[in-house]
Amino acid sequence: MLVKTYSAAVTALEATTITIEVNLARGTMFHLSGLADTAVKESYDRIRAAVENIGFKTPTADLTINMSPADIRKEGSGYDLPLAIGILSSYGKVAEDLLSQYMMVGELGLDGKLKPVSGVLSVAIRARKEKFKGLIVPKENAREAAVVNQLDVLAMDNLADVIGFLNGSVGCEPTIVDTRKEFYQHQYAFDLDFADVRGQEGVKRALEVAAAGGHNVILIGPPGSGKSMMAKRLPSILPPLSLAESLETTQIHSVAGILPSGTSLISQRPFRSPHHTISQVAMTGGTQKAQPGEVSLAHNGVLFCDELPEFSRTTLEVLRQPLEDRKITISRAKYTIEYPCSFMFVASMNPCPCGYFGDPTHHCVCTPGQIQRYMNRISGPLLDRMDLHIEVPVVPFKQLSQMAPGESSATIRARVIAARKRQEVRYDSFKGVYCNAQMTERMIHQFCEPDEASLSMLRMAMERLHLSARAYNRILKVARTIADLEGSENIQSHHIAEAIGYRNLDRGDWAERGF
Repeated sequence: MLVKTYSAAVTALEATTITIEVNLARGTMFHLSGLADTAVKESYDRIRAAVENIGFKTPTADLTINMSPADIRKEGSGYDLPLAIGILSSYGKVAEDLLSQYMMVGELGLDGKLKPVSGVLSVAIRARKEKFKGLIVPKENAREAAVVNQLDVLAMDNLADVIGFLNGSVGCEPTIVDTRKEFYQHQYAFDLDFADVRGQEGVKRALEVAAAGGHNVILIGPPGSGKSMMAKRLPSILPPLSLAESLETTQIHSVAGILPSGTSLISQRPFRSPHHTISQVAMTGGTQKAQPGEVSLAHNGVLFCDELPEFSRTTLEVLRQPLEDRKITISRAKYTIEYPCSFMFVASMNPCPCGYFGDPTHHCVCTPGQIQRYMNRISGPLLDRMDLHIEVPVVPFKQLSQMAPGESSATIRARVIAARKRQEVRYDSFKGVYCNAQMTERMIHQFCEPDEASLSMLRMAMERLHLSARAYNRILKVARTIADLEGSENIQSHHIAEAIGYRNLDRGDWAERGF
C-alpha cells in the first residue's frame, strides 16, 4: 500500500515542500531514499519506540520510504512526525482522508511526545503558498507558525493526539495569535535606558546621529568610560521594527533555532554581541547546515563588537562585504545560499594596549609605537566603513555624582523617528533604501549636494586628513542625517563641520595628541 504525507526542507530562509512516500510490501527490510542525513536515517528507531510506547505495533514488512524531491538534502529531526504518520497509515492505523490537506513537522521522543524544531515559520509560509489547509506542529512551535494567516496551525502534544485528530476521534482548534496586538505591545519595553548615563553628552549626540541615519560607529576610550554601557542602550533609541522587518528577523532566528519558546514575532531590534574569540564561520554563517551567522542574526538591528582589536584579523575582514552590500552569500562545496544582513555595526576599543592613553586619572605606559601597532590591528578599509569615530572621555566626578537622570531614551527616540520619517519620504521611490546609510553613489549626488562653503570645507578636510572617496561619501551621508535631525532641507556648512568632527581616527596625529 502506498501512502503520502507532506513536510518541508528549509534552506536559508526558504522552504521546499517534501513529499514522503511510504510503501508497505511483503518482507522484513527497511529502505529510506531521498538524500537524507544521519538524523533522518536514525528516525526509524525513534519512530518504532514511540509507536510501541503509545500502544501500537510496528508492522513486520518490507518498508520503503522515498523523500521527494530526491535531489534536495533532508536534514534534522523534523521529519519524524510525517514519517511516523506515513508508516502508521500504510498499514491502516491512520486514515488517509486528511493527509493531503496538512503539512507536518516535529521531532519524536521515545515516549511519543512531540519536540520543537527550527525553521517552522518558513515551513508555515511554504504551507500557505502551497495551499495546504493547515500545519501540524509541536505545541512549542505553534505561536511562531500562527503568525502566518490563512493557515490552520494545529498544536499537538504527542503522536497519539495527531493520530486521534487524523482519525477523527480527537478535535483540535487552530492556534490564533493577534499578531498586531502582541507586536505593538512589546515594542517599547526596554530594560536599558539612556537616562542611566551620566554626562557624555557629546557621545550621546553622536549615537543619536548614528541611530537617525543607521550609521556604523566605533567608540574609543579608556576602561570604565561607558562605551559598552552606551552601546547596549542603542536599540532603545532606534525606530521600532515594521511588521515586514519583524517577520524577516523572526524568520532568521527561527531558522537558526534560537527563537524563544512561545514567541510569535520578534518586536524589538536584535542586539548581537559576539565574544572576540568568535570564528570566521560563526560570524558569517555557513557550517554543514548552512546556518545564519552573527551578521545575519543582527539583521535589522545592531552588531556590537566589544574590544575590537582583540578579534581575529580574518574575522574582522570578512565584515567588509556585508557592511557594503547588506547581504552575505555563503558558498560551500555542497551549497550556495544568501542571507540578508542589514545591520548597524557598533564597535568599541581602548586607545592603547594598557587602555589609559589620554586618561587624566591614570598614567599610560605605552610608547607611541605600541599605540600605533595596537591601532593597526584594525585595517584601514574596515575603519573606512565606520561612519562615526567617537572618542569617549572619562566622566568627571562632578558629572558622575549627579543624581538627576540624563535625557531618556524615549525623548531621543522621538527625534530619531522624526528624522527617519523624513528619510522614508525622501527614498519612497527607491526600493530597499530606508535610511541615509543605505544611499547609493547616485543618491548621494542627488540628495547630499553641498553648497560652496561646505564644499570648500570638505576639500580642506580631504587634503589634510588624506581621506578616501568612501570616507568622503560617508561624511556626506552623516551630514545629511544631521540636517534631517534639524529638519533642514539642505546640507549646510555646520552640518558638514560636525560630520567631519566624527572622523577622529582619520587624523594623522591621533596617537600623539590623546583625547
